[in-house]
Amino acid sequence: MTEPIRVLQILGIVAGGGVEAVIMNYYEHIDRTKVQFDFIVHNDNKIDITPKVEAMGGRVYKVTPYYKNPVAFMYGIYKVIRNHHYRIVHSNMNTLSAFSLFAAWAAGAPVRILHNHSTSSPGETKRNIMKFMLRPFARLFATHYFACSRLAGEWMYGKNMVDSGKVTIINNAIDLEKYAFNSHKRKILRKGLGLTDEFVIGHVGRFMFQKNHEFLIDVFAEACKKNPHMVLLLIGDGPLRSAVEEKVKKLGLTDHVKFLGLRNDVQDLYNVMDIFVLPSHYEGLPVVGVEAQANGLACVMSEAVSEEAVVFPERVRRLSLDRDNIQWAAAVMAMSSMNREAADLIKMRLSDAHFNIETEAKRLKDLYYHTR
Repeated sequence: MTEPIRVLQILGIVAGGGVEAVIMNYYEHIDRTKVQFDFIVHNDNKIDITPKVEAMGGRVYKVTPYYKNPVAFMYGIYKVIRNHHYRIVHSNMNTLSAFSLFAAWAAGAPVRILHNHSTSSPGETKRNIMKFMLRPFARLFATHYFACSRLAGEWMYGKNMVDSGKVTIINNAIDLEKYAFNSHKRKILRKGLGLTDEFVIGHVGRFMFQKNHEFLIDVFAEACKKNPHMVLLLIGDGPLRSAVEEKVKKLGLTDHVKFLGLRNDVQDLYNVMDIFVLPSHYEGLPVVGVEAQANGLACVMSEAVSEEAVVFPERVRRLSLDRDNIQWAAAVMAMSSMNREAADLIKMRLSDAHFNIETEAKRLKDLYYHTR
């Protein structure tokens, strides 16, 4: 048997976010007799993917984070590529891929894929300055251009490149069976969380500016005025968690908000929820929005979430962040009476929209074969 193509996936930070979830979804479902993933990650990550990757035949290389020493970060990548002769390097660090793809170019990797998973927001001035400075260099050292959505593609490469077909959209596909609604799991998990007949608003996201948790708390506080029998589940962790916890305490909502932290059973926790809310400042294409729809949940999302993420427009409400928390709470209440969508319809619609990992992983395998 011939050896599989080995693709070096550059993740950098691994913190329970959507990017690594997407790449790991593809890794789990791609034909690993044909394509094998190896990974470069920061050496100070709290989450270690090494056991999981090695169990599937991959390797994990840990390098100095770019924010501690950009030169050491690039040199670490350079050494890995040179020592192991990688031909395909797939960088998932958005504009920060300028560092990793420069190293890949210097090391002589002939196929250098830039995969953009995000956009920008006016509220992050310092971060945006860095993004706009690095963006042209990320493109310069790439040979192939990927994006998670048309919106993310246009932000990174420009509308003309997307329209010309030079940008490949890699959908944030998921295992539809894994995220399908399960009434038995709902009953067990709600009991474990001390919930009975409360109405549960759910959110999954890292505690950072992008995800807009403080506004979500304001929306929830307003919704509780209409229905005090509500609970908010916050799944994830991050640098702003303590500030959000303090705000919840200040508003007297401690008994109504559950901080669940990083979890390895997120796919099951969607069953606990009655509605999903995502008021992001910016997104590429949020995999959590796809997951929530796969579970049959009604959703209220910001207009920063691209229309491509909306598979069930009759069950998803997109609102501008210019609307206040009262208007957002009203939208949540208006959507709260919706029952879950039928499982067979969910699978059909998400598959037609190219969010079924079974078919999309085969497509990605073919793309790697065509680029080598």
